[in-house]
Amino acid sequence: RVDRTIYNADVDKTTAGGDATDVLKRVPLLSVDLDGNVSLRGSSNIRVLINNKPSTIAASSIADALKQIPADQIQTVEVITSPSAKYDAEGSGGIINIVLKKDSNLHGGSLGVDVGAGLRATNLGLSGSYRTGKMGFSLGGFGRASYNQPGSFENSQTTYKTDRGFLSSNRQTADTRRNDAFGRYTLGWDYDIDKHNSLSASVAYGLRNSYNYQDRLSRYGTSGALGDVRNVKTTDESGTVDASLNYTHTYDTPQREFSILTLYSRNNRTNNYQNDILGGSDFSTTTGRTRNDNDSYNQEMTAQADYQSPTAKNQLLELGVKDIYRQVNSEYAYFLTSGGVDNFITDPNQVANNFNYRQNVASGYATYTIGLPKGFTLKPGVRFEYTTISAEFSQGKDKTPTIPDYGVTVPSINLSRKFDNGNVLKLAYNKRIQRPSLQFLNPNRQAPNPLLATIGTVDLKPEYTNNYEIGYSTIVKQKLNLNMSAFVRNTTGSIQGVRTPNGDTIETRFANIGKEDAYGASLFASANAGKLTLNGGIDSYYAVLDNQLSDALYAASNKGFVFNVRGQVSYAFTKLWTVQGFGFYRGQQVQLQGYQSGFGIYSLNIRRNFADGKGGIGFGAENFFTGKINQRSEISSPLLVQNSTNVIHNLNFKVNVSYRIGKLTTEPRRSRKSVNNDDLKEGGDNGGGGLGGGGDT
Repeated sequence: RVDRTIYNADVDKTTAGGDATDVLKRVPLLSVDLDGNVSLRGSSNIRVLINNKPSTIAASSIADALKQIPADQIQTVEVITSPSAKYDAEGSGGIINIVLKKDSNLHGGSLGVDVGAGLRATNLGLSGSYRTGKMGFSLGGFGRASYNQPGSFENSQTTYKTDRGFLSSNRQTADTRRNDAFGRYTLGWDYDIDKHNSLSASVAYGLRNSYNYQDRLSRYGTSGALGDVRNVKTTDESGTVDASLNYTHTYDTPQREFSILTLYSRNNRTNNYQNDILGGSDFSTTTGRTRNDNDSYNQEMTAQADYQSPTAKNQLLELGVKDIYRQVNSEYAYFLTSGGVDNFITDPNQVANNFNYRQNVASGYATYTIGLPKGFTLKPGVRFEYTTISAEFSQGKDKTPTIPDYGVTVPSINLSRKFDNGNVLKLAYNKRIQRPSLQFLNPNRQAPNPLLATIGTVDLKPEYTNNYEIGYSTIVKQKLNLNMSAFVRNTTGSIQGVRTPNGDTIETRFANIGKEDAYGASLFASANAGKLTLNGGIDSYYAVLDNQLSDALYAASNKGFVFNVRGQVSYAFTKLWTVQGFGFYRGQQVQLQGYQSGFGIYSLNIRRNFADGKGGIGFGAENFFTGKINQRSEISSPLLVQNSTNVIHNLNFKVNVSYRIGKLTTEPRRSRKSVNNDDLKEGGDNGGGGLGGGGDT
């Protein structure tokens, strides 16, 4: 398919027992950091959909959403870099759609189980489906516990006064560890009322509990003497409910269709931290405690109607309207106590508050697809979105921001040509916007490490991006698939984090002060030679960042090349035995005020399928030569210099068993539609194909 890159995750067995994060590391054009944050061609301003549906968990944290999805349940991953006007205007970097396995074209019943255990995690998954007559049901459950994740942290920072005079110097060290628990449970239903009318509904609940520890976080001051020691625990818990109800009406005329789609989604999140301050001659006695409690929720209600109809031979008109109503709330408070007791009192030096943020996005679109002579296809489109926003604090009404309403028109155009030999050339342009999510708005001062604080900005405006792309795909001798693309991305009003000193502390705040440009290209290839399958690729871009401030103390800019390389090999010894290997390297990342070092990961998996074809057992190893990753970051400005290193031990061995029972027969099924909310910064149709996984075009 020329309109997207498709990665066939279901044939990749190296991810067995993992989650969606492991799958996305293998997908062309994507890059995943050590915390699970995803970027597309260097942009983290992406939207992640699950079966074409949004979820508030992804709006709150893409990394958390991915960890709730078992890798074994992913059918394909679609990467859309140049979305048409049919898609929401938000998601300036592009859209990632994770398509889960589904027995929607089968008749009968089935039950599957996946069990895995390893040095770092254990998982259990159950899935079932049943279909009879016009009605079908599906049920799924997945749970994963991660443990034994030790590491270390080191940070050194020097701050300066505005007159460039020395202010302070500090160095920190700590041992780190974390434990995680993830789960996702789904129930689906669909019913064919008659030949032309159908209903579908689904409910999903996801949970994520993460506990991070910094043991004996020690600070050494300017003199080099040990200043203080503390134990830090960060608790991050969330639960998400997604419920949808959809109606589709088809006509006797092919491709003519009308649908009404609705979605309710809510994510409740608790993000707290506690510092136990240690004292005494050997720093082993708890002399005091500080705590920050932050409860938040993100709720969305969506309704949309879509209509499409052919107007002539090889021509298709698509129209639609949509409304998204969001409610975001963040309630936060600060506490302290003396000694090792738990009788916390409110911290008089920090103000507790409750922040409410309401947003409504009403939109409409029209696209027109025209088939032209000599294999050309033209698809122009336009979308208009109007956003209204209100925000308020429960304490200090005078601090309530005034955020103006705004409208935006976003055009798109895609031109492609399919040659007689099957090769495809594509040109695309689209304009996108990126609205800030709670991650950037949250006014709570998050500072589990007292020397590093992050504070959101409640009156952020959206970013605006223009994307240009050209792509070419070809098949050489029916065995080698080549996909090439080049792109230009220009962003204004970029939401960027700027670090400034406040005494000993470096504070990060967000503002619409940036300009980002990226110029890049990618090359991917896949080859099949009987029992041997190879695929791999490289994508690179030149990043130019500038916050466009005139004050020399705060002005910042940076530029440089960034690249990612990945490769995969699979060999089938027999119909029952297969071995697969995978490797990925993420190059140095260019940031506004510095750099972050690159890292590499690799894995090997051996799988033996059962003779009855209903399952198999796999043995895997990850990072078995190196065993750990050193992640270094460097930040510098006229007011501060910071160097930090995180060490993560990621050597892993695992075993996974899967088995499915039940008798299923094929039965043609009508395609389903679902809601796409792809408009929040979390962080298309592209001109390349994909990789077998594999990949498809």
